[in-house]
Amino acid sequence: MKYRITLAIALFSISTASFASTLCQQKEQEIQREIGYAEKHNNQHRIDGLKKALSEVKSNCTDSKLRAEHKEKIAEQKDEIEERRQDLKEAKEKGDADKIAKREEKLKEAQEELKALEARDY
Repeated sequence: MKYRITLAIALFSISTASFASTLCQQKEQEIQREIGYAEKHNNQHRIDGLKKALSEVKSNCTDSKLRAEHKEKIAEQKDEIEERRQDLKEAKEKGDADKIAKREEKLKEAQEELKALEARDY
């Protein structure tokens, strides 16, 4: 029994350590995938930009930096949602049904984007 618990703890430690060290590798793979799409569509401008991004990731990426950037994106998105709520409130005060509908849609989109950001592994 003690052996199983020790083994489980060791495997968990190894898996979390390997996960943490793969965030930058995941980022590289995402960029490689995008390069593949751009090559299929003969989009040289996109290929050049992605290759530059890949080079930057390979030379400057750290897991802690990725996590910090992700937290910053979440904070920015929360600010965006607050701004959208304020816009909706102002549209409701004016009573313009068309603007209200547009503002509600923009708020919904911002909230969905926040959910997607929060669902990421970072």
